[in-house]
Amino acid sequence: MEASTGLFTSSHDSNELVAIQGHDEPKPVKNLDGQLCEICGDSVGVTVDGDLFIACDECGFPVCRPCYEYERREGTQVCPQCHTRFKRIKGSPRVGGDEDEDDVDDIEQEFKMVEEKYKLKHGEILPGKKSSGDYDENTKSTLVNEDLPISSYSIGEPGCVKLNDKVLTHDWKLHQGNLLIETDASDDPEKAMKEETRQPLSRKVAIPSGKLSPYRMMVVARLIILIIFFQYRIFHPVSDAVGLWFASVVCEIWLALSWLVDQLPKWFPIDRETYLDRLSIRFEPENKPNMLSPIDVFVTTIDPIKEPPLVTANTVLSILALDYPADKISCYVSDDGASMLTFEALQETAEFARKWVPFCKKFSTEPRAPEKYFSEKIDYLKDTLQPTYVKERRTMKREYEEFKVRINALVAKSMRVPSEGWTMKDETPWPGNNAKDHPSMIQILLAHRGSQEGNELPCLAYMSREKRPAFQHHNKAGAMNALLRVSAVLSNSPFVLNLDCNHYVNNSKAVREAMCFFMDIQLGNSIGFVQFPQRFDCLDRNDRYANKNTVLFDITMRCLDGIQGPVYVGSGCIFRRKALYGFDPPKASKRPRLVQVHSKQDENVDDASITVTGADEDNKQLLKSEMNFESKFGKSEIFVNSSLTEEGGIDPSSGQAALLKEAIHVMSCSYEDRTLWGYEVGVNYGSIASEILTSFKIHTHGWRSIYCMPKRPAFRGTAPINLTDRLNQVLRWAVGSLEILFSHHCPIWYGFNEGRLKGLQRVAYINSTVYPFSSIPLLIYCLIPAICLLTDKFIVSSVGTVAGLIFISLFLSILASAILEVRWSGVSLEEWWRNQQFWVIGSVSGHLFAIIKGLMTAFSKFNTNFSVVSKAPNDDGEFNELYTIKWTALLIPPTTIIIANIIGIVAGFTDAMNSGEHSWGALLGKLFFSLWVIVHMYPFLKGLMGRQNRTPTLVVIWSVLLASIFSLVWVRVDPFVLKTKGPDVKQCGISC
Repeated sequence: MEASTGLFTSSHDSNELVAIQGHDEPKPVKNLDGQLCEICGDSVGVTVDGDLFIACDECGFPVCRPCYEYERREGTQVCPQCHTRFKRIKGSPRVGGDEDEDDVDDIEQEFKMVEEKYKLKHGEILPGKKSSGDYDENTKSTLVNEDLPISSYSIGEPGCVKLNDKVLTHDWKLHQGNLLIETDASDDPEKAMKEETRQPLSRKVAIPSGKLSPYRMMVVARLIILIIFFQYRIFHPVSDAVGLWFASVVCEIWLALSWLVDQLPKWFPIDRETYLDRLSIRFEPENKPNMLSPIDVFVTTIDPIKEPPLVTANTVLSILALDYPADKISCYVSDDGASMLTFEALQETAEFARKWVPFCKKFSTEPRAPEKYFSEKIDYLKDTLQPTYVKERRTMKREYEEFKVRINALVAKSMRVPSEGWTMKDETPWPGNNAKDHPSMIQILLAHRGSQEGNELPCLAYMSREKRPAFQHHNKAGAMNALLRVSAVLSNSPFVLNLDCNHYVNNSKAVREAMCFFMDIQLGNSIGFVQFPQRFDCLDRNDRYANKNTVLFDITMRCLDGIQGPVYVGSGCIFRRKALYGFDPPKASKRPRLVQVHSKQDENVDDASITVTGADEDNKQLLKSEMNFESKFGKSEIFVNSSLTEEGGIDPSSGQAALLKEAIHVMSCSYEDRTLWGYEVGVNYGSIASEILTSFKIHTHGWRSIYCMPKRPAFRGTAPINLTDRLNQVLRWAVGSLEILFSHHCPIWYGFNEGRLKGLQRVAYINSTVYPFSSIPLLIYCLIPAICLLTDKFIVSSVGTVAGLIFISLFLSILASAILEVRWSGVSLEEWWRNQQFWVIGSVSGHLFAIIKGLMTAFSKFNTNFSVVSKAPNDDGEFNELYTIKWTALLIPPTTIIIANIIGIVAGFTDAMNSGEHSWGALLGKLFFSLWVIVHMYPFLKGLMGRQNRTPTLVVIWSVLLASIFSLVWVRVDPFVLKTKGPDVKQCGISC
């Protein structure tokens, strides 16, 4: 039975046996050839004795002599595989560190070899050899790349090579490492290619010191001014309003500490640069098998109403059209809502992909999501190189419009749910009619079929894990773990990319960008994941509610990359599968000697394979028994075996039917029982913000992460645009952070014994979990100006010259540090200001409610649930949804603060007019703080009153009522004003 003929389902107690279409041929597994250099691809060659040249005696990793000597001279001097230092081999020049090796001493041979090299270089014929030369090409390339010990030559001495001053200086610089070997590509292109392959695939780019140093100096200056400021505030209390003064000082100290904790991890920002051409040269050689690592792509969706099928289809199409070998991409779509609409839309998407993917790869289109590609307002006729492009583009646009009509027809059909439930084309009931109680479903919509005139397609699979009311399913984190297991059984790629259904691929080379880090010999083995910044479409031009989060993605994440790496933000992240399995990174220290490796040449096969002695299998079985894989990964032999493979790939001996049966088994709802899934394996379940917890656990294992910011954004998506959805999003993040803080994974103490988490990285994780508590002092500080205006008191006793200088210096330091921060980061000042405004709005609303919910979750059985934020595109007019206000209690605190400050301003002006001219000076200071609050609340106020008759009446009534009661009670009670008993001595006199 072919997988494309129907949908196949199974329950946790009954696995259906179905063959998988197109999986007859397993993915190729990388084989090493002991005769070929793994760095440049040339023959390893032989020694002077005729034996195979072996660069590393520890593991026998195949490296030719030129690469070996280049690594010793210019590189790290260690073996790329076992990281053992290369020992000096006879005939090789000495480098630093060879003095300790007493077993190799052939100085005479070394000098003789260098002398022969320079005679060859200057066209002289060696004595005792014919003019035609009886040395092979490999030997010649080895000699030409040697260094010259300048001390072994003197000008004019007999028997030595005569060199002029220019050649002498050049060779001395070359020997000292101050001059790279210059190669003329036109004379020797192969040699230039070899030199290019030895270069790193990426590098760190430091922020210019002219931009970063002033910022650091200003941060230090701001810290010093804060110390002086608090010294003045603490030792100069307000005698007639002690309570008001004390509350303000406590709030200021907390906010200053939160700024310091947020600032410490920002001390080492960096940028990174990748070299895609070197990646292609090294791993995609001509006329040889492609050696790029396979990758599995996960797309998660749950609600086809809030996450429209057309949005999901565009995301899937952009994945299938990636600029990456099609046979190395497998896309898995997880439908947690078990919707027949999503399944049928993906079937239509698979058919349209047969036309769309070849079109994208033929004309190198960007972006490769058709909706965004056809909506871009560009002149597609400009600089057209292929005459058929215009015709094919118009044809493809017509095909896409027809595809949209079919998708919209499916959506319209889904609005009328039959009373007996949905049925498929063969009249069988749809297994997911009950979204909360249904069996597992899996369908291979596209399968690898080999080459079809260069138009091969990646694999596309639809799956929906089993749901039963008696089981906990853990929302998106549970779906991700099910995807991990299913993909491990069906394709088992060593890397996985996680995308939300509304995040399409904007840069078709995004995976190649990440592979420049993962496949780097020196850095790659320690990288757990590569995170890309999130970029968003369909936002208003002013980004009123700071949906872009540019401060997080362009400042904070870049700073974390300079420590141990950025955090996982839920989408646009490529993981190493081993890191998600809970394994530790390979140790950098010297590894134990491995078993003997043999090279076996097959006459019928071009590529040789490495066969390892039977000791490997014994070691693997011992490892499995020691680690008790069954209690960790579950009862799946195929999955356990896949977790032990280094380069990925499925077992060729596994049959098609067995693989699908195992895939159905591993996504059953009972599979995770009595295992470590969600706790030590996979995406963690301990918090709603499972992304932060997962990256925290990966970093505590010793992995590092990379922040990749290509010039063209890798992924783009949609964000909640209206105020209500934005506040609910902030609430969800804050509740998840507090759940981590109150759990045993609290970053304050978790992982201290291992010592693998860097200190500043731990500070960053602490800040990401305690930041909601800043809402309490911020709320009080936003109400203090209104209190001061209503009571005619102030938080500062009297402002003299010294106090005025301190306050002005503090204000200027805050402004200067902000300007210098946006200067080195490239973030616009407007974006930074929007972020500051919404930080205040979100703190006094979402963060405040998060503390209540977080405490209820931590100290009771209260279960926090959140609905999916709408990700539908804006179809009713430009930014129409921006003005949509939905009732939520989150709107009450900010509205109350605004009304209270407005009442306070009116009361302050009234009191000043009644009191005379002497009271206007004191009023200005109070008005400054009150206007500071209103200016920060301006986006909220504008959103609340942006359209007439759109603000919920209940919000206005509650806010006005609370503000009025608060103002009247405060004026009557006045608790922060020092009370005095008896007559006023100043007014009555001493003899009153």
